[in-house]
Amino acid sequence: QVQLAESGGGLVQPGGSLRLSCEASGSMFSIVHMGWYRQPPGKQRELVARITSGGSTFYADSVKGRFTISRDNAKNTAYLQMNSLKPEDTAVYYCNLLVPFRGTEYWGQGTQVTVSS
Repeated sequence: QVQLAESGGGLVQPGGSLRLSCEASGSMFSIVHMGWYRQPPGKQRELVARITSGGSTFYADSVKGRFTISRDNAKNTAYLQMNSLKPEDTAVYYCNLLVPFRGTEYWGQGTQVTVSS
C-alpha cells in the first residue's frame, strides 16, 4: 500500500507563489507517474499537471507558463511550483500516483490552496 503525504498549501495573495510537495512511501517511486489534481469549490476534480517516470510533463491550459511539476526520485517526492497565482486557482490540491501498466493509482489527502487578497 502506497501512502502519499502532501504539504505546502496555504493562503497567498494574487500574484504570489506556493510550492506543494508530495512524498510517497515505498520503493517504486522511480517507475511511477505523478500528478497533481485540484477541486475548486463546487466543481469537479481536474488534472493540473503530470510528470511521467521518464520526466515528460503535461499541463492543463489554465496553468501553462505559471506552474511547474517536478520530481526528485532520491527523495520519493513530487513538487508543484505555482507562480503568478490567481483567485481561480483556489482549490483543494491532490497528489496522485499512477503505477504504469497496472493502472493502479493512489491519492493524497489533499491540501487547501487559497488565493485571495
